Amino acid sequence: MTDIEKTADPADTPPAGAEAIKAIPVRHYGRYVTAVIAIALLVAIIYAFGQGKINWHAVPDYFFDDRIMTGVGKTLLLTVLSMLIGIVGGIGLAVMRLSKNPVTSSIAWFYIWFFRGTPVLVQLFLWFNLGLVFEYINLGPIYKNYWSDFMTPLLTALLGLGLNEAAYMAEICRAGLLAVDEGQTEAAHALGMSHGRTLRRIVIPQAMRVIVPPTGNEVINMLKTTSLVAAVQYPELFRYAQDIGQNSGAPVEMYFLAAAWYLIMTSVLSVGQYYIERYYARGSSRSLPPTPWQKVRAHLTTFSSRKVAAA
Repeated sequence: MTDIEKTADPADTPPAGAEAIKAIPVRHYGRYVTAVIAIALLVAIIYAFGQGKINWHAVPDYFFDDRIMTGVGKTLLLTVLSMLIGIVGGIGLAVMRLSKNPVTSSIAWFYIWFFRGTPVLVQLFLWFNLGLVFEYINLGPIYKNYWSDFMTPLLTALLGLGLNEAAYMAEICRAGLLAVDEGQTEAAHALGMSHGRTLRRIVIPQAMRVIVPPTGNEVINMLKTTSLVAAVQYPELFRYAQDIGQNSGAPVEMYFLAAAWYLIMTSVLSVGQYYIERYYARGSSRSLPPTPWQKVRAHLTTFSSRKVAAA
């Protein structure tokens, strides 16, 4: 066998006497200007709050107060229960909305239209004050009681938040179900699977990839919306912070304390949302994005390797 010598392509060889091109990076002066303005605004805001008459020592003093911790627990409980009502109701409404039966489809449309078109606070007050319209709640031999005794602040909060959330979850679930190719349903029906089993085993698992991200946002939004139930006398984090602020003479400081707790809880939920989205993205992405811990470990490995190379 003879060796074939590779000759250089004349197009790749610069002409004689030609100088090498020197690449000069483009300078983005606008970025520097906006960065300076943003930093200046941040410093001005911090300075303004530092000069204000705020007793910052009251925040750590009451941060782990028993009433505050009770409020945190009730806020989380209310968030979980309201989201359960919203998710279950949203799935049912989405199936009704996609039904070929015009009656069920119209009922679902009307429900979504009403609850999405009225503010949550108005709905809470409606549930709370229905005792002015109905003196009793009468379910026949099952249950009968005064409306004021039946509609407790907790039940008012669950109905106001959960039923409103079901309208939004219905649209999220409907979008997820429509994102699944119709061929999947047709193939399942061809194999003899019923409509309900097709939804449970074929359609809904594939739709979760579309449903999970906005549902995570709804959970975080629900956590913050629970602060509205203070208006119907349900004691949660915001209500307890208000009471402590009025009794201690530090109302603004307690609002900052409540805001800090909301930030902590929403941050924890955001981390959980990230891992749930990553779990359901396994079938659609060839390579999953690295987790925060994997990014930190990769940076530490790169730093140690550079240190060894320098030594």
